[in-house]
Amino acid sequence: MRYLGPGAFSPDLIDHAAGSFLFTEDGRRILDFTSGQMSAILGHSHPDIVDTVRRQIGTLDHLFSGMLSRPVVELARRLAESLPEPLSKVLLLSTGAESNEAAIRMAKLVTGKHEIVSFARSWHGMTQAAANATYSAGRKGYGPSSPGNFAIPAPNTYRPDFLAADGSLDWQRQLDFGFELIDAQSVGSLAACIVEPILSSGGVLDLPVGYLAALQQKCRERGMLLILDEAQTGLCRTGDWYAFERDGVVPDILTLSKTLGAGLPIAAVITSPEIEAAAHDRGYLFFTTHVSDPLVAAVGNTVLDVLTRDHLDEQAAKLGTFLRSGLLELADRHPAIADIRGRGLLLGVELGGADADQLGAAVTRRCLELGLHMNIVQLPGMGGVFRIAPPLTAAEEELSLGLEILDAALSS
Repeated sequence: MRYLGPGAFSPDLIDHAAGSFLFTEDGRRILDFTSGQMSAILGHSHPDIVDTVRRQIGTLDHLFSGMLSRPVVELARRLAESLPEPLSKVLLLSTGAESNEAAIRMAKLVTGKHEIVSFARSWHGMTQAAANATYSAGRKGYGPSSPGNFAIPAPNTYRPDFLAADGSLDWQRQLDFGFELIDAQSVGSLAACIVEPILSSGGVLDLPVGYLAALQQKCRERGMLLILDEAQTGLCRTGDWYAFERDGVVPDILTLSKTLGAGLPIAAVITSPEIEAAAHDRGYLFFTTHVSDPLVAAVGNTVLDVLTRDHLDEQAAKLGTFLRSGLLELADRHPAIADIRGRGLLLGVELGGADADQLGAAVTRRCLELGLHMNIVQLPGMGGVFRIAPPLTAAEEELSLGLEILDAALSS
């Protein structure tokens, strides 16, 4: 049996999980520094989530998609209330790829155009339109993608390709150049640009301050919609409720997924009344089996309850500062650590040197042997980059344990 994905199966069979830890069938304890698939922001088997699932599964789990339930109505209302105007119209789905698929489909219908722009290191999903807008992996060997998908350079402040006078990344010139290429290739049908505020699978690349506003302006000039994919950054992980808040930019369409269900499959597409009305008038269709399911909507409401009650936006900012400080101390002792970046509890650690790929794989294996689950992404032109995303409920002692294990793995 092989893992049909970016890597290999872990050698351990996981028996159960609780909080920040996984427990194997043979009794090993593993600290989870990826929150499952970057999703379990409340840790594993959070008691409030467990109670909600037990209660909801016994009363109302699944409905015909044309029927509404109280959990769905409440979650839509609360998501709208958590966002700036005019983001107030909500469609509830199952996965991140599905929400991006729905958002892109909506943008094409509303604008009457078909061309989609995304970053050259993007990851938006494995379904058709989402995969066409994904450039970090998975494009080779499947035949032609849909016409009209274009990539622009991803801003990498550690490895700048356009240099300012001081040697830093001149992201404005890079962005201008990217859209010069888009304009040259476009047939005049630019519909939307879809990006992550922090490119996670792209190596934890945080967009520079000011970049998102400049990108939105590029979209406005061309009559394009701006879609923000906050699958991994939404709902407090970066220290803000939504990562785009830092930049004072409101997207035309927002997609949420992983963090909304804290490990269970629920996603959302959120847009303005104007865009929703235009889509409705033009016969927008996105019909899936599990649209607006009450079970996972109830879980989404519980996630919002816990995030609000426990002030986990503030907690993520505090723990992120603590974790970054510990990683900087490791960088002082380990020359292999070339860069530390990210926000809140979504941090990237890039390994440098000619053998960075091999070193990253070896450190990942050694961490697991020592009781720490780490994830490393390896892309052309980049050293291996660890994506560190522990639960927002983690304790400082648990983060310290992870740092100790990473230190030992790097040392060995």
